[in-house]
Amino acid sequence: MTKKMAFIGAGSMAESILSGILASGFLSKENIIITNKSDFERLEHLEREYHIQYVEDKQETVAGAHIVLLAVKPYDMEAAIESIRAYLDPDQLLISVAAGVSTDTISQLLGREIPVIRAMPNTSAAAGASATAVTRGQHATESHLRTALELFRTIGTATEVDEEDMHTVTAIAGSGPAYVYYLVEAMEEAAVASGLDKQTVHELLVQTIAGAGEMLKSSGQGPTQLRKNITSPGGTTQAGLEALDKGRFQETVIACVETARERSVELGKK
Repeated sequence: MTKKMAFIGAGSMAESILSGILASGFLSKENIIITNKSDFERLEHLEREYHIQYVEDKQETVAGAHIVLLAVKPYDMEAAIESIRAYLDPDQLLISVAAGVSTDTISQLLGREIPVIRAMPNTSAAAGASATAVTRGQHATESHLRTALELFRTIGTATEVDEEDMHTVTAIAGSGPAYVYYLVEAMEEAAVASGLDKQTVHELLVQTIAGAGEMLKSSGQGPTQLRKNITSPGGTTQAGLEALDKGRFQETVIACVETARERSVELGKK
């Protein structure tokens, strides 16, 4: 069991991971410490909400931490590493959840033989339902990889992938929940416009999305077959799907994923 974990960064992703870790019991609140660049109001919020400790001093934050989690924006990575680099040692594991930033880039910024793991969770971590991809970089051993997988499996599923695939993972799993929420927003708006009250619509759609996810997970059938199973010729589902096809739904989703992937690549280069 990890004795201490330090969070560098206190945004929505950090909070999602923090919430999931505490809910799972992987770590107790006494063993978590958090800091960020300068938003002390945010740190105070997390302290009140989760009863964890925050400090402003970066050396105090990382001292004695078995895992140091970098939960910062890609463009803040260099400054974040600069703020803690002198206080890290090779016995610590550095895990980054910054989109697009490669383990090689992180290792170069560190300039030291610190084991690095890169992970791409999503904000469903807060509900213990993240789909996280993990890849290891320089100096990270199989033991470090197991530690990272164990950590992220407390907040959902965790799978090792090749680093070259992380940009695609970011586009589908990291950003994916937002696409689903956007779809739900549109369906909700249509249903309310047709006369259903918003609470009823919300309950129906939440269960519909959850049920579809469970079918994908447990039915043993792929999405194409599951779609065909509920698409009767001349029925309501077929009519709705034809409207989606007319709006080039599949092409739009493919373009969405490709554009997000390209943005991940751009962020890594910056």
